[in-house]
Amino acid sequence: MDQRRQLQRLVLQRLESLHLAGVLDLPRRVPRPRGDVVPAAASAGAVHVPAPVAPPAKPVRTAPVPPEAAVSGGAAPPAAIAPEPRILFPVEREMASTPTLSRAQRLEGLDQVSREVAHCRRCAELVATRTQTVFGTGNPMARLVFLGEAPGADEDRQGEPFVGRAGQLLNDILAACTLKREDVYILNILKCRPPGNRAPQPQEVSNCRDYLLRQLEIIRPEFICCLGAVAAQNLLDTTTPIGQLRGRIHQFGQIKVVATYHPAYLLRNQSAKRLTWDDMKMLMRAMGIKLPAKKK
Repeated sequence: MDQRRQLQRLVLQRLESLHLAGVLDLPRRVPRPRGDVVPAAASAGAVHVPAPVAPPAKPVRTAPVPPEAAVSGGAAPPAAIAPEPRILFPVEREMASTPTLSRAQRLEGLDQVSREVAHCRRCAELVATRTQTVFGTGNPMARLVFLGEAPGADEDRQGEPFVGRAGQLLNDILAACTLKREDVYILNILKCRPPGNRAPQPQEVSNCRDYLLRQLEIIRPEFICCLGAVAAQNLLDTTTPIGQLRGRIHQFGQIKVVATYHPAYLLRNQSAKRLTWDDMKMLMRAMGIKLPAKKK
């Protein structure tokens, strides 16, 4: 039973990920009739069609995957199949049937997910070493979400993302963009601190992903700014280095994504601050936010 629930959870995570990535249709594969199973004479009257099978889709894909070509060869053609209604994933059905959430509804939804995160036991090592979970903070109506990697020691103690020196630098970046923490929403790929501030493991990211997707579904931001390689690569499902991801706008479903360097990296590499500022100016232009003229 536990294995069945785990499988159901993994399938739901995958469907939610595909939905947020903009993949709304799954192709149907019609196999060529096999002589040892369906005689050629009978194939004209009935066709056995297996369950739909979809190839893995990356979250940056925004167009439905086209169906495979019609069956060819010497076998008798299958009987005509009437077009089926477009598949709606669970998350899409819910969003399509409800209006845009109010501030109170978003706060209530985030609070519910936060309670689930606080009692999460999916990653045994993280549960054993964390002080508390770090869910996220900010404006539930935010147009812009900042996505980091995982909580550090300061975040683990205070229960809030991006505090300490890296958090102060993020505050400075926001101020330069005429923004405050109260204007945006800030969260991480992981909700628990990895021991020794090590990089998140793939299974940990997978375990936490549905929490992230539900946060994004509730907030519904127009823009995401990924801070660092871990955040950008996991959100966009890519291994491309951060140096190649930055400097341009990506798509995660209907959400525009900008990737830049993590504030902690900037504290160690001052020369990268100029590149990060270039990324932020690009993001502000896309958002229609006019920055103050640089003082001479």
